[in-house]
Amino acid sequence: MTEELEIIIPLDVPESAKAAYLENYLTITQDSGHLMLFAGDQKVEHMNDDFYGEGIAGDDADPEHLFRIADESRIGVFATQIGLINRYGMDYPDVPYLVKMNSKTHLVKTAQKDPLSQQLYTVDQIVDIRERTGLEIAGIGYTIYLGSEYEPQMLTEAAQLIYDAHQAGMVTVLWIYPRGTAVKDEKDPHLIAGAAGVAATLGSDFVKVNAPKKDGTSSADLLIEATKAAGRTKVVCAGGSSTSPEAFLQQLYDQIHIGGCAGNATGRNIHQKPLDEAVRMCNAISAITVDGASVDEAVAIYHGK
Repeated sequence: MTEELEIIIPLDVPESAKAAYLENYLTITQDSGHLMLFAGDQKVEHMNDDFYGEGIAGDDADPEHLFRIADESRIGVFATQIGLINRYGMDYPDVPYLVKMNSKTHLVKTAQKDPLSQQLYTVDQIVDIRERTGLEIAGIGYTIYLGSEYEPQMLTEAAQLIYDAHQAGMVTVLWIYPRGTAVKDEKDPHLIAGAAGVAATLGSDFVKVNAPKKDGTSSADLLIEATKAAGRTKVVCAGGSSTSPEAFLQQLYDQIHIGGCAGNATGRNIHQKPLDEAVRMCNAISAITVDGASVDEAVAIYHGK
C-alpha cells in the first residue's frame, strides 16, 4: 500500500520516527492518501455561534457530540484542542486525533486589529499526553493568517511546530487563510494558491484552504492553481457554512476530481446535525474522499439507503 501511494517521508522525520510517521499518515488517510478531517476546533474560533441556535441540532450544544460523531462514523482524523481531548478522550480511545495547536475567537474583528493566533502548547506536551494515555494522537494543526501584520510570528511558530511534529512522527496540517487589513479579497484564487505554496515551503503534509471564488468560474476549477502551487503538500478544502448535503457532496466531488484536492476538512456541515444524521454525513464524505464513490452513491449513504 505504501509503495502504491508513493508516500514520501519528509527529510526532517528522523529514522527512529519514520515508522510512526508512516503509520499516522496511513491512519488519518485511511490508507488512501486522501484526508477526511472532521473539524471540531470551532468552539474557540466561533465560540457558541456554531453550536447553538436556529437550524442547529440540540445535540450540538454538548461538546461530547463531537466525540460521539468521531467515534461512531468513518473519519480520517478528528481535529480539536487538547483540552477537550483531555476531558473526553478517556471515553473515546479509538478515535484518531489531531491537536489544534493555536486558536483565537472571532470577537476582535479585522477592522479593529489584524488577526493573531498564538501557539497554545508545545509538541513535547502533546507527545507526553500521547505516551501516558495511549491515545492515537496522529498529528497537529496550526492556523496562519497570511497578510496580517503578525504574519511573521505565526510563520515562525508554524515552521517550528512542523519540525517538532515530524521529529515525533506526527503528521501536520496547516490552516492558511489570507486575512488582515492588507487583504482585499480573502477568496481570491491567486492569493489562495499563494497560501498553498507557503504551506509547501514550511514543509507541511497538508494545507487547509477556503474554496476560492471568482465570478463565472467554479471553485473546483479555481483550485487547480492552488493544488499545483502546493506540490507535494496536499490541499484540502474547508467545508464552510452549512449547505444542503447534496450540494456539499457535489462540491466535494468536484474539488477532488476537478480541482485536484486530496480531501476535505469539514465541521459545521457535520456537527450541526443530530448524531445519526451527522454519522451518515461523515460516511458519505468518506465514501467520496477515500473510496472514490460517485455523488449519487454518497447521497444514498447519507440518506441511509
